[in-house]
Amino acid sequence: MEKLVRLVAASGLCIAAVGPAIAAPFEFAPAPQTDLNRVYRIDKATGEVGACQFQLKEGGVGMTICFAAGEGAGPQAPSDYQLVPSRHEREGGIFRVNIRTGEMSVCYVFDDKVVCTPQAK
Repeated sequence: MEKLVRLVAASGLCIAAVGPAIAAPFEFAPAPQTDLNRVYRIDKATGEVGACQFQLKEGGVGMTICFAAGEGAGPQAPSDYQLVPSRHEREGGIFRVNIRTGEMSVCYVFDDKVVCTPQAK
């Protein structure tokens, strides 16, 4: 019985150790603009931001268009980042927030890349 208790306890420790490793590394949020079908993606650890949207293709099935990280949207100092859409119905951008430091920047698509303003408090 004692051997079984040790085995169950060890299994619990292994599962607990794996838990954080399988946590979702990305967060997704829509642009607040009501007539824009864009979704932003953020790497929660690095703050890197990208975006994708649907685009109709003439005479056929539509396609997904994605925008890579451009100026200011690449990896930042390691921390905990989130995306926060504003409530402005005509705003195509989104806020990138660092929940450890309180810094924010605004990210949006410009010239086929996602760009972000410098972080500020």
